[in-house]
Amino acid sequence: MNRQSFLLALRTGGVRPEDDAETRLKKSLLVFATGLVCLGSMLWLFLYGQMGPQFSATAPFVFQLLLVGNLLFYLRSGNFDLFRYSQLALFLFAPFAVQWSIGNFITASGTSLWGLLAPIGAVLFFGVRESLAWFIAYIFLTALSGFFDYVLADSVGNQGPRVSIQTSVFFFALNFAAISSIVYLLLRYAVQEKAKAQGSLEATHRLLQDEQERSERLLLNILPGPIAERLKHDSQAIADGFADVTVMFVDIVNFTRIAEGMTPQQVFAMLNRIFSSFDELAEHHGMEKIKTIGDAYMVAGGLNNELTNYTRSMAELAIAMRDLLRRDFTVNDMQLSVRIGIGTGPVVAGVVGKKKFIYDVWGDTVNLASRITSEGTPGMIHVDATTHQRLAQYFAFDEPLTVHLKGKGDTVIHRLSNGQNPSLSDKLPS
Repeated sequence: MNRQSFLLALRTGGVRPEDDAETRLKKSLLVFATGLVCLGSMLWLFLYGQMGPQFSATAPFVFQLLLVGNLLFYLRSGNFDLFRYSQLALFLFAPFAVQWSIGNFITASGTSLWGLLAPIGAVLFFGVRESLAWFIAYIFLTALSGFFDYVLADSVGNQGPRVSIQTSVFFFALNFAAISSIVYLLLRYAVQEKAKAQGSLEATHRLLQDEQERSERLLLNILPGPIAERLKHDSQAIADGFADVTVMFVDIVNFTRIAEGMTPQQVFAMLNRIFSSFDELAEHHGMEKIKTIGDAYMVAGGLNNELTNYTRSMAELAIAMRDLLRRDFTVNDMQLSVRIGIGTGPVVAGVVGKKKFIYDVWGDTVNLASRITSEGTPGMIHVDATTHQRLAQYFAFDEPLTVHLKGKGDTVIHRLSNGQNPSLSDKLPS
């Protein structure tokens, strides 16, 4: 590890980019705890040297060197497991060793209390279950130290440094205050970092929810709602047969010739205005937009079972689309006209492909509606015989026409007049 990477590891507490949030927290907590213990023990050693009796500072000094040396080794090696085991072992055993080197629990002013940092640290750096062994070890060393202090009290009572009651009381209070402060700061730091992590997690969750909702909206723009739900929960191909569906094509007249004199941006803007208006009208009338094919717009009714008289709604949509282009020149600034063809009958509908999939409709009914559209008169709405039977009671029609359709032969089609059938439409429910 070079100097630059070592300094970076020192600033970040040995945290690596690939570490998860929990490992990051444990590493930063242990480095923070090491700093607190080093600072607290140095302050304790200085004050004890100033106020207390003279005794060997070898044990406390070695403790400081081991803490710092272990931290530096961890920052260079990156071995966090070794670091937390060895550092907690120092937290646990060193205070008892210092206490025993000074004398007993009284003369050392309860220095062994610092060993409590080991089981508390184990809760933070390992987990609740792993901390139990460290707590048992701390209780065992405390009991062992108390046992020997009790048994050997009379024999060593006059040996070792004499410490005044005032000094013992002061350092008892200091030890309690130091341990309490370190524990409080560690817990406070842990809670703050977890709150930050939780806040980051919630922010990420909100972003994921926003992305999910955006994906849902995009999916619903491509597929009908029920089909989108099925596709999310079922990876199998979706294909449904419908016995009765009304299909309509709307084709812009002479689009290719008109587009020749326009830039691609102008062509796109023109189609986008018209088809966006068609989208709004289709949604208003409860119809399902299927797709656009160049300058043709395809829509179907009867796929979602939301309307009982979808054929009549389709006719009303056709009239609304035609009239929109006739009267609204902000949408139709080129004064384009359309051919409209409607067919009713059985179809197959489903999702095609696994990538860039679309919801499409196939069948003889679709072909018939397409052919009626291509052979129709500009500005007029043409329907097949089945559609005419359902609409005759609501709308007025011109005399039927017989036209030759490719692949169909001679076919009877009906041209929808401009208005509704005044004799019957008011008597029947919509």
